[in-house]
Amino acid sequence: MNDLLNPAQGVAEKIAGECRRWSVAQAEALFALPFSDLMFQAQAAHRAHFDPNEVQVSTLLSIKTGGCSEDCGYCSQSKRHDTGLEQEDLLALETVLDKARAAKAKGATRFCMGAAWRGPKQKDLKPVLEMITAVRELGLETCVTLGMLKEGQAEQLREAGLDYYNHNLDTAPEYYGEVVTTHTYQDRLDTLDQVRQAGMKVCSGGIVGMGESRTHRAALLTQLANLNPPPESVPINLLVQVKGTPLDGAEALDPIEFARTVAVARLLMPQSLVRLSAGREQMDEPLQALCFLAGANSIFYGEKLLTTPNPSAESDLDLFGKLGIRVMGG
Repeated sequence: MNDLLNPAQGVAEKIAGECRRWSVAQAEALFALPFSDLMFQAQAAHRAHFDPNEVQVSTLLSIKTGGCSEDCGYCSQSKRHDTGLEQEDLLALETVLDKARAAKAKGATRFCMGAAWRGPKQKDLKPVLEMITAVRELGLETCVTLGMLKEGQAEQLREAGLDYYNHNLDTAPEYYGEVVTTHTYQDRLDTLDQVRQAGMKVCSGGIVGMGESRTHRAALLTQLANLNPPPESVPINLLVQVKGTPLDGAEALDPIEFARTVAVARLLMPQSLVRLSAGREQMDEPLQALCFLAGANSIFYGEKLLTTPNPSAESDLDLFGKLGIRVMGG
């Protein structure tokens, strides 16, 4: 581990994506580096695999809002939480396509669709399959997050043309029961395994700022990095506190600790897109810039992420201009 802690020696060789298993202790050691050394290593990893001045842009749309049976402590869409959110039916295909066309016109290259289900029933899946095929025909990459999958559903999604399936691990295995009780960590891992077995790409990350420790953050990133292979896309969400949810009032995460989390994610998963996801609305420009420097190279673009606010496209483009960032594939 000593050579991993030396910012001038052995970095490229150790983080070039070779097959290895990370330990929580190794991830914690990276978290504990002097900040400039951590950023140096994260930049080396980023530049070894990506153009450091390009960011991939995705747009996320809630295609079915509210009424979820699960008790995820952060979520405004659980019917167990009194958040004032009205339940809505699945959107019509043409409504989704209108949103996808608008997202593409603004520079998005991936269109993500989320439905508030424990997992899709077969009758629910059919219209979603039609959405996937139609959005892909617009020339956009497709991603969905539908909850836990049943046997055979991943194959149906692949046949419809789905590129990515999102299913976050949320937090460390040891902390998971503090956040969710209606399904297990293994349930989440099983769905990710079905996605891989069907031949699709994985989008999986977590949420920080839920009262977890640094060790828990290290354990979450280690779990993700040790998936075989690691997720192609890794969303790092900063908790957006929603009134009426159990995690409303959680102690806010220090901004420098959040940037450290992004940097460690980049080091453990050097070939993955690391996405700044929920919580950007509460981040100022210097923190977002620091996260891009730490190796983040993907964002969600648009004024809303499912049900929570997100910076406007105009403010994102303004920040990109200040930083000399180009939209990947644009």
